[in-house]
Amino acid sequence: MTPREVLALCREREIHAVDLRFMDFPGTPKHFTIPIKALTENSFEDGFSFDGSSMRGWQAINESDMLVVPQPETAVVDPFFDSTLAVTCNIQDPITREDYAKDPRNVARKAELYMKSTGIADTAMFGPEAEFFLFDDVRFDSNEHESYYHIESAEGQWTRGKAGENGNAGYKIRYKEGYFPVPPTDTLQQVRTEIMLKLEACGIEVEGQHHEVATAGQCEIDMRYAPLLQTADNLLRYKYVVKNVAARHGKTATFMPKPLWNDNGSGMHLHLSLWKGGETLFAGSGYGGLSDLATFAMGGILKHAPAIMAFCCPTTNSYKRLQPGFEAPVNLTYSYRNRSAAIRIPVHSPHVNNKRFEFRCPDSSSNPYLAMAAVLMAALDGVQNRIEPGEPLDKDIYDLGPDELKDVPKVPRSLEESLDALRADHEFLLRGDVFTEDVIDTWIWYKTEHEVEGLRQRPHPYEFAMYYDI
Repeated sequence: MTPREVLALCREREIHAVDLRFMDFPGTPKHFTIPIKALTENSFEDGFSFDGSSMRGWQAINESDMLVVPQPETAVVDPFFDSTLAVTCNIQDPITREDYAKDPRNVARKAELYMKSTGIADTAMFGPEAEFFLFDDVRFDSNEHESYYHIESAEGQWTRGKAGENGNAGYKIRYKEGYFPVPPTDTLQQVRTEIMLKLEACGIEVEGQHHEVATAGQCEIDMRYAPLLQTADNLLRYKYVVKNVAARHGKTATFMPKPLWNDNGSGMHLHLSLWKGGETLFAGSGYGGLSDLATFAMGGILKHAPAIMAFCCPTTNSYKRLQPGFEAPVNLTYSYRNRSAAIRIPVHSPHVNNKRFEFRCPDSSSNPYLAMAAVLMAALDGVQNRIEPGEPLDKDIYDLGPDELKDVPKVPRSLEESLDALRADHEFLLRGDVFTEDVIDTWIWYKTEHEVEGLRQRPHPYEFAMYYDI
């Protein structure tokens, strides 16, 4: 929509409040609300001021003033609040009016512009499979004298022996057996369907919803692929809808990659294809029906995977998901059909326009603007430098012996390792001024100082189980 069309929509739908939304540097959505009378056509150019020093990883207190500039094409009527329009915004410097380098959405926009400038492609299509958990109750704390978490789920395997207010029907999902059960074992059918319909009402095309593998409420709702920036915008709206529908049903949603020990974690597999002039560049006669260009794109992603995982798997918890035996990729290789590889080429895509590959390492805790921008930059580097991905690995990787696996590169074992890899390998991200040195340095500093060191300094509850009586 144009600004004029947005204002017309507001009159048609009797909108009284406009919610201005953006994302902070680590990846948490932020917002503030203005009355409809404050929104004019000029607002889409002039923007609205706010305090940037209060945002994590952004401005210092002596240069705190910043602008949010609403983007009319993102406007949507909020499905949860009466008479409210939600609009995604870009961040600008109020003096220079330049787009802010550490605005994640700006990084994604620059990645698309850089791709077009190379002449390789004009569109990068991303299709995310964002998994999450719905729990009935979660309690946790960590302070000087205690550290714990407690999860309640009506579906959880561990509740089979519990007596509830209305008894216990016994329909529980066993560990790693949660894929596609029907109700009453699947207790979340109605919640997921409501999420799906709310997403459709917000303009996000959904391909389907289902229960995922883990016990205790693991879900997946798949969005149809779209260009990078639009997909990242959609993912913000996706998380917003999931969490708010869950709250309305008295539940809580988490995109934490590994909330349950000894069961499958939540990933965000990214399906990628590059297009030019309305035609896919990934269809060909090579392995898995892919073109040479697609093969080189895979090579670039596999080569730079340890570095881009600092954005795609950006939490200390991410690496608790990346363990053998839980369908998460731990070896940096590729395969046709094989879901245990870091990159999978789907077999159910006979039409040339469906040719793509799936990068399975990312998870749902990632900042989608930064994660997808990093993946695209790695793929473009692969194409530009004709990086070969090596030989495919079509066997079940989890059944291979040490001799067969010794030459297969592994994913980093921790966030710290990924940050070290990013520090050593980020030149490809700087091209086109997509990621600046300041963005890279701030990301490494913030993640190290606030997350890696924060976890390292605290006793873990399991340490008491192992060492208290030592």
